[in-house]
Amino acid sequence: MHPLLTSGARRVVGHRGNRAHAPENTIASFDEAVALGVDALELDVRLSRDGDVVVMHDPTVDRTTNGSGAIAQMTWRELAPLDAGHRFSPDGGRTQPWRGRGVGIPRLADVLAHFPSTPLLIEIKVPEASAPLRRVIEEAGAEDRCIVESFHHAAKAPFAGSRIAVGASRRDLVRLLPRALGRDARDAAPFSFMAIPTSYFGLPLPVGGFVAATVTAGAPVHVWTINDPGEAEALWRVGVTGIISDDPAVMLPLRARGAAA
Repeated sequence: MHPLLTSGARRVVGHRGNRAHAPENTIASFDEAVALGVDALELDVRLSRDGDVVVMHDPTVDRTTNGSGAIAQMTWRELAPLDAGHRFSPDGGRTQPWRGRGVGIPRLADVLAHFPSTPLLIEIKVPEASAPLRRVIEEAGAEDRCIVESFHHAAKAPFAGSRIAVGASRRDLVRLLPRALGRDARDAAPFSFMAIPTSYFGLPLPVGGFVAATVTAGAPVHVWTINDPGEAEALWRVGVTGIISDDPAVMLPLRARGAAA
């Protein structure tokens, strides 16, 4: 079973890999997170103009690479040469230690091949990427180690009948909110897990309430993006299963401490 589907455990997920220390959503960043010992990698996917499932958070390549343009309007041949480490800086822009080191934008197929056993949490940024994403996962035989999620409810439909676990959409969360506020448990849910922030548009979310509302449905709650150890400890105490962090090295000792307690 995918480790993020196991309730009652402390899990640490590398948000876009080891984002605090390496260029996000790259093989280099994922390598660092895996070497640290994360339970899973979190990443984002979009679709290139010619139908490749590419790993990228933003709709354009401008923020993270030396290129410019919308991913949906670029072919894989145009995306592949870009330097995905060009703009990364650990010190507010004073240095760019990854620039020119050959770090590229990966396709999901590349990630699955490079990490043949690592569990993944995949956020679908655009619904049109869902059907190609399912094909890539199934062709790699990676159904049992991938969980997919999206804010877009329509992104869930192409996974009907598959063995790939699907997370809660924004619509699912809104519908569950009254139960979460009342800590009213439900016996079943139209999703396998949920990943939520602690607040949404400045309004705090009842994280403990979501845990209480989904515990009998067997749908663990994971929270992003947590980089403060004290906040992580508080979330684990209310029953959160996974902490999705930019800096997993800070969280992993807390996970080990909880397991030993």
